[in-house]
Amino acid sequence: MASNMSENSKFALPVNNDGETNVLSMIYRFFKKVSIVGAVYLVGYMQWSVAWLIGPVILSVMRDQWRKENEYRRNIAKIAAVSSEKDVVLARLDDLPAWVFFPDVERAEWLNRILLQVWPNVNHFAKTLLKDLIEPAVAESLSNYKLNGFKFERMILGTIAPRVGGVKVYDKNLSRNEIIMDIDLFYAGDCDISFVLQRIRAGIKDLQIHGMLRVIMKPLITKMPLVGGLQVFFLNNPSIDFNLVGAADILDMPGFSDILRRCIVEQVANMMVLPNKLPIKLSDEIPTVDLRLPDPEGVLRIHLVQAQNLMKKDVSMIGKGKSDPYAVITVGAQQWKTKHIDNDINPRWEYWCEAIISSRKSQVLQCEVWDWDPGMGIQHDDYLGRCSLDIAQVVRGGRVDTWQTLQQAKHGKVHLRLSWHRLSSELSDLNRAILETQLVKNSELSSAVLSVYIDSCKNLPNARAQSKPDPYLQITVGKKTQNSAVQMRTDRPVYEIGHSFLVHNPNVDTLEIKVVDQKTGSQLGILTYSIAALLKQNELTLLTQPINLQKSGPESKIILALQLKILKEAIKEEDYEEEGQPQTPPPAPESPPAAPAVAPNADSTDAAPPTNTAPSAELKNIDENTDNGSGKSVPVEEIVREVSSPQESQPHESDTPKLVHRVSSLTTSAGEAGLGRILLSLRYSVLNQTLYVVVHKIMNIPLKDPTNVPDPYVKLYLLPGRAKDSKRKTIVVKDSCMPEYDESFEWVIPLAELHSRQLEVTVATHKGFLGGSPVIGQVVVHLNQYDFREAKTLWLDLLPEMTPRD
Repeated sequence: MASNMSENSKFALPVNNDGETNVLSMIYRFFKKVSIVGAVYLVGYMQWSVAWLIGPVILSVMRDQWRKENEYRRNIAKIAAVSSEKDVVLARLDDLPAWVFFPDVERAEWLNRILLQVWPNVNHFAKTLLKDLIEPAVAESLSNYKLNGFKFERMILGTIAPRVGGVKVYDKNLSRNEIIMDIDLFYAGDCDISFVLQRIRAGIKDLQIHGMLRVIMKPLITKMPLVGGLQVFFLNNPSIDFNLVGAADILDMPGFSDILRRCIVEQVANMMVLPNKLPIKLSDEIPTVDLRLPDPEGVLRIHLVQAQNLMKKDVSMIGKGKSDPYAVITVGAQQWKTKHIDNDINPRWEYWCEAIISSRKSQVLQCEVWDWDPGMGIQHDDYLGRCSLDIAQVVRGGRVDTWQTLQQAKHGKVHLRLSWHRLSSELSDLNRAILETQLVKNSELSSAVLSVYIDSCKNLPNARAQSKPDPYLQITVGKKTQNSAVQMRTDRPVYEIGHSFLVHNPNVDTLEIKVVDQKTGSQLGILTYSIAALLKQNELTLLTQPINLQKSGPESKIILALQLKILKEAIKEEDYEEEGQPQTPPPAPESPPAAPAVAPNADSTDAAPPTNTAPSAELKNIDENTDNGSGKSVPVEEIVREVSSPQESQPHESDTPKLVHRVSSLTTSAGEAGLGRILLSLRYSVLNQTLYVVVHKIMNIPLKDPTNVPDPYVKLYLLPGRAKDSKRKTIVVKDSCMPEYDESFEWVIPLAELHSRQLEVTVATHKGFLGGSPVIGQVVVHLNQYDFREAKTLWLDLLPEMTPRD
């Protein structure tokens, strides 16, 4: 009897809670209705314009719709996080885990079980991390938007642990003294985090984080734990989403949440997105400098030339105007922004920047284009599209000159020129590097990279009487300054931080380190070090040693280590193996192919040929045989870009890639149905989950009536289903039986879903009865017949139109 009573009591509480929830919900709905009626009455009573009523209604509807979409997305991810892998596979075949598709990615269910077991004990560590590191950084970032007083109050991680979708351990292209593995990390938990902002209490729930986490174990040692330390970092910025609750829920419009999300992403990037790493020391035998001194692999020089045919987002009195575009370039945690160009959909920026690359195998360059709106800030600017480029392709080619089609946009493309520069410790390479920057005639470009490790300071003077200072560091090289964290009330602060700086000319540039007291702002000491002194050191390296601080106490010292690397001339790296690239989702950064189309309004020097973006890349899996006229749909051509390594100072003609057609791109056959043949290129980007299709040309359309030459165009659908958003269409070519288009199209589609889809290609003519469009021929490409992760160019026979099917 007692046990029955205790069981009944267990189920009594939820009933009471549900009753209280229902009452509160009824009260909320009542006051909401009263507010709406009151607002309508007030508008009528005050004889205001109806716009006072319509405006808030529209904003409210938009806000509700935006919240429903975000909540639906978060709920789907949350369900997937708590479900077993078997349930996920059976429920959604289009979202299979990574190990299903990539044989070199291992299942990690054993690791998920361990995470679930230890997750309750992680709460204390996470609370310290959020309080000590994230909170002050986010507060400082929000203050730039005039939002002050940010402070965490409650931090509960909940019961749902992160999930690992797959683990890949590298066994090629790495040092024997390290172990590298990539972890596909996904967190969609039930955390409960509350904070105060502007004296308003609010909270964050349904926090979701997804990204590729790399763990490097080095150096390997002969004593337990066999590994000297860890370096943990995200390869690219992780995707972060959350739901605001409490008083901030009223302000949870896209603008406010975007500001908060941007601040959080920035701080995560500053901590552990390349080139920033989170080092963890496991053995006292290993010097801290070995883990914390940056060791970049090279420098990516970026020249954003121009954009063409961007969308028109500005609205004028006579309809749609143009746009005021600017671009944001991102490589890991590094970001650059161009100036905006007024009223121009074909802007020419001629913008240069350089990115320090710490992992050429996996990092991705992203370029976003926005329409600038005066005084609104980036969160209110209109989006014009983005493109992504795998840095590994630039490494293999040395130099790449490419047009990239903008994704998530109706039309538009950007022109990028990229060069990869390895790093050298040879002093003889310096003059060549300086000469190259002078030939480009850009004073911002660099010739070397300086890595700085600062261990600690000793015997700092007091900034206030009878009180020890609160020192932090300001490290400056050229125009770039990095600040360290504040060490409270100590004259012997320990920092153990590392940074990398681009150096324009080591012969004249200097490294300046200021030690500043946080409370008084007074300077406790300064070090001005001439980088030219490193040129006399063995291997351009200054080992960890104390150096006297200037304008400080007599015994004040700073302990640091320096290393200088020289940029080498950009050359092809044909031996760079792509096999070492990670493929776990989000998969290894893979460049979307540049649109093979030649833009109608582009001149000959800027035109993009129908080829892949990498200069040395080839369209593989192509049949080498010439067209035999048999009417079979076979691949017919392989296109190879032959690019020399021109300097930027050379004329444009030398930058233009040459096309070598190993097999003729023409065909004499009209196909087995006698309706003509169409030439298509197809490629699937695993990185962007996007299928790219290029319609090149049609040949040998039959001419039944010489007085009625067709006006052909091509219409494409992604089957099954003929949804309007999957329809694509080329331009109409007037009076031609051999039309050429060179137009590119794209569809965003998961890799797991790709093999169950078909591409329907229909050729029709505009010259029909009463304005109709009779079908000339049709072909359906089954996407499971080829591995489109490698670009394919195919001749396909046009067949009679098939009965439409969903």
